Amino acid sequence: MAKRVSKPGPKLRFMKDQEFEDEAALLLAEYGNQHGQVTAPPIPIDEIVELYLQLHLTFDDMQQLFGVSDVHGALWVNDRRVGIDHRLEPTDNPSMLGRYHFTLAHEAGHWRLHRHLFLRRANQLTLLPDNVERPEYICRSSDTEPIEYQANRFASCLLMPREMVKRAWHEWRGSMDPIYLDDLQAKRQQILTAEVLRRGGFKSGDNAEANMLLEHASRPLAATFEVSPDAMRIRLEGMKLLLREKENLLF
Repeated sequence: MAKRVSKPGPKLRFMKDQEFEDEAALLLAEYGNQHGQVTAPPIPIDEIVELYLQLHLTFDDMQQLFGVSDVHGALWVNDRRVGIDHRLEPTDNPSMLGRYHFTLAHEAGHWRLHRHLFLRRANQLTLLPDNVERPEYICRSSDTEPIEYQANRFASCLLMPREMVKRAWHEWRGSMDPIYLDDLQAKRQQILTAEVLRRGGFKSGDNAEANMLLEHASRPLAATFEVSPDAMRIRLEGMKLLLREKENLLF
C-alpha cells in the first residue's frame, strides 16, 4: 500500500464550542431563507446537502471502494460529491436512519469548515490502495483526528440545535431538570436486557454499561430528531441534561 508524503498547507483552526453552534445555526438559517425556515425536528439534512449545498449524494460500497471496513462516508470536494456507505441507506436499512443522518451531516461539516484544507488532506499519508480515486475527506469510525472531531461537533449541532433540544426536552419531561445515571439504576437490569436484545449483543469497554443506560434514556428524543441514541446521548451530556454524577453542593 502506498504512502504519500505530507506537504505544508493551511492549518486546522481551533474552534470554540460556541463556534460550532453558530456555524450550524448559520447553515440552517441560510437553508431556511431559500427553502423555508426549520422550526422543529427532524432537521432535513438530505435537502440541506442536496438542495442548498448542491452536493451530489451517492451510495457506495465503501469497503469495496477503499479496502477498509469502517468507512461510513467520504467527500470529493472538486466533484461536489458526498458518498455514503450503502449499508446506511435508510430505505433498505431503516435502523440505520440515525447513523445515515449523522454521516451526511458530518460530511456537510467538512464541506463548510474544511474544504479549503483539501489540498493538504490529499497529500497526507494514506492507507488506501493506489487505484482509488481519493476523496478529500473520509469518515471512518476509528478516526480520532481533530478534523474529524470538528465535523462531528458540527453535525451534532446541526442535527440537534440547542434550542430545539431544550424545547423538546421540556415538552417531554415537563421541566429542564436533568436525568442522572443514578435515576436509572432502579431499572438497571430491565434496561440492560432490553438494550442487549435491541442491539443483538453487549458492547464491552470502559463506561459501556453507563453509556447503554443513558442511551436508553435518550431514545425518545433520538426518535424525535431522527438521530441515533448514541448521538443524542452525547449531545444531551454536552448540554448537561444527562449527568453521570450528582454535584455535591455545599451550603
